[in-house]
Amino acid sequence: MRGAPVCTEDCGSIRLPQPLRPAGALFKTAIVFEPIARASPGRLPMSPRSPRHLLAKTLTATAAAYQAENIISHCPQCAKPCCRLDQLVLELDWKELKAIWQLKESRKEFDQRLAAGNGPKEIRAGNGLYYGHQKACPAFDETHGSCKVYGQDIKPPGCSDFPVYENDGDLIADLRCEAVDLEVLTDWITRALGPGYRIDQSADEQFPFIVTLLVRRVAGADVGSRRNGAKGSAKSQ
Repeated sequence: MRGAPVCTEDCGSIRLPQPLRPAGALFKTAIVFEPIARASPGRLPMSPRSPRHLLAKTLTATAAAYQAENIISHCPQCAKPCCRLDQLVLELDWKELKAIWQLKESRKEFDQRLAAGNGPKEIRAGNGLYYGHQKACPAFDETHGSCKVYGQDIKPPGCSDFPVYENDGDLIADLRCEAVDLEVLTDWITRALGPGYRIDQSADEQFPFIVTLLVRRVAGADVGSRRNGAKGSAKSQ
């Protein structure tokens, strides 16, 4: 789950780390959203040929390759599956919610039922989205430790990105996934980008299990020849 929302100890307050959409106090009577911006208001979109865009593209590919090699293969034996949603919060749009929860009614009818307190207890609505928490996702196969909608369009994007994803030229790693190894992940990034970059770690002050791998170019280094995406990393595994 990309930047999976964070539940505090009493699960009464949930924050959505960057770059997900608004966060707030969920699973209370009232929902108060506090937007978390992904980029500063004055920042222009990246040009497809800009160094920042190329770096982001490489990191995205590296994160995907790292997860395919190191994370997904661990899922069947994971002791704390993210799909149980006991620590994580799943963000869904209406299409995803309707398909995974196998809802037959219209969105209007469901929202009315949810507002009246007659909907699924694990679902809350806010800001045009839905959030699942404290009960396993219906698509989770407990027996095999796998996802029943893996590879399908209805699988929420956050599920595919969790626990490692690119964010504005850096990589975010969520250590609530027991399969994440920061040393191994750093090695993947180093081999994908080459020696022209330095990688530092910065843990979130409030939620230290969310770690940003800060990617910075080394002054004077030639980085053009090694930035080949995740292919170099995958081949060396």
